[in-house]
Amino acid sequence: MIERLPILGVCGFSGSGKTTLIEQLIPRLTADGLSVAVVKHDAHGLDVDRPGKDSDRLFQAGADVLLQGPEQEFFRRHGRDGELAPALASLAGRYDLVLVEGHKRTPLPKLWLLDDDQSGPPEGVDNVLAVLTKDAGRLAAAAPMVDEFLMGRWLATPVFGCVLIGGKSARMGAPKHLLTEGGRTWLERTVELLDGCCETVVISGAGDVPASLADRVQLPDIVDVQGPISGLLSVMRWGPNVSWLVAACDLPDLSAEALAWLLANRRPGAWANLPALANAGRVEPLLAHYDFRARTVLEGMAERGELSLQPAAAHAKVISLRVPDALAPAWRNVNRPESG
Repeated sequence: MIERLPILGVCGFSGSGKTTLIEQLIPRLTADGLSVAVVKHDAHGLDVDRPGKDSDRLFQAGADVLLQGPEQEFFRRHGRDGELAPALASLAGRYDLVLVEGHKRTPLPKLWLLDDDQSGPPEGVDNVLAVLTKDAGRLAAAAPMVDEFLMGRWLATPVFGCVLIGGKSARMGAPKHLLTEGGRTWLERTVELLDGCCETVVISGAGDVPASLADRVQLPDIVDVQGPISGLLSVMRWGPNVSWLVAACDLPDLSAEALAWLLANRRPGAWANLPALANAGRVEPLLAHYDFRARTVLEGMAERGELSLQPAAAHAKVISLRVPDALAPAWRNVNRPESG
């Protein structure tokens, strides 16, 4: 479950400098716009609250307790043996990088930090990406390794395709995804293009599909959510750990080159790329790339009743890159017969 996720161990014996290295890495990573979570192991147990305080009394009574204050919050929960992997996966769905201090026996890729009198990791510690000596150059050595690891994990995320269909399209006089050109429907052409760069292609929305696509996964919109965000959330809930190339069904000039451009611009920290066309004054969220972390953004929008995907562009983790002029026709959508 966590093999492709950006989760990296920083391990070594007590006194090897694990906390110091992580403390030095964090400002560098956050300065690049990355969000970082740290999981710390303490074999002696945790002492994070004062006995007698209301929060401690509630915890001792058996509850998991969320403490909130200005600009911070703390969640204290009771231990659940054997559930580290699900906890790490959950964090990786909300952060760009998860650093795990300790847990040397946990099957994670890891950096091993040497103490002064050591020459290597002990027997039984595997998946060690690098062994770092305890000297002044440790941060300089570790930083590019972390960057390379993070980029590799980001690009290892599976890419699925989603074609958004739905509605009777009164202005076109027929469902747009069933309009034909060159002997095939727009839907068939869009699926074929996505097949060229995606592991799986899913059709999102209600409506008939051609017989050639009858074996494809077709997901209904979410009942209590309106607008295109409904179809997008539907596929993201169905496939929660993949990134999505999303294309509306009314893009007759969609091209493989445009899809390749979207994929080429994936990078750590960018939860979505909602492209911008020259002089358009808006983003184009219906031919875009969404990392699985973008689901947290979209779920929040749905909770607030937002119908449009446009506001997602304002989120700090969403980028809006200018579409090269040569690729811009791929974003032309058609709503009336005369504009086809």
